[in-house]
Amino acid sequence: MAEKNAGGLHQTVIGAGALLIGAAMAWGASQIPAQAGYQGVGPNFLPWLVAIVLMVCGGWLVYEARTGGWRAFDDPPGAARGDWAALLWVVAGIAANAALITTIGFILACTLCFMLAVRGLRAAEGKGQGGAKGLVLDFVTGFLIAAPAFWLFTLVLGINLPNVTGTGWL
Repeated sequence: MAEKNAGGLHQTVIGAGALLIGAAMAWGASQIPAQAGYQGVGPNFLPWLVAIVLMVCGGWLVYEARTGGWRAFDDPPGAARGDWAALLWVVAGIAANAALITTIGFILACTLCFMLAVRGLRAAEGKGQGGAKGLVLDFVTGFLIAAPAFWLFTLVLGINLPNVTGTGWL
């Protein structure tokens, strides 16, 4: 029974944390000018929306934790302790993306990030890496995710992202 109460305390802290982050976001949103823009929506609309939804979710989490704990809460899969080697693969992917995005462009940097992160996530689950075939599959999958995102931002939305060729396609 003490273990369940400790879980309820931890769950309450998570909900309270979500509430505090939502409150901080609401404070930040209140600092953004509210003049209406396109279709009557100002630049502070989305920050306010996210803050309110986060506070509602945080309140709901606290309510659930205080009235018996999160229902249908299964034990998380995986090992009891963190897999530091797997974490290092994921961190390496993020760091490589940040370090190389202006050198090799958005698409290739994000593809590399995906490849390294997937390797780490597979390692954390105890799955094999798939050898050369898995590496090629991860590259293709990462490319198929990164390229359309790049094209959406650059060609449709007109947002400049780092590219290799200067044509807007890579």
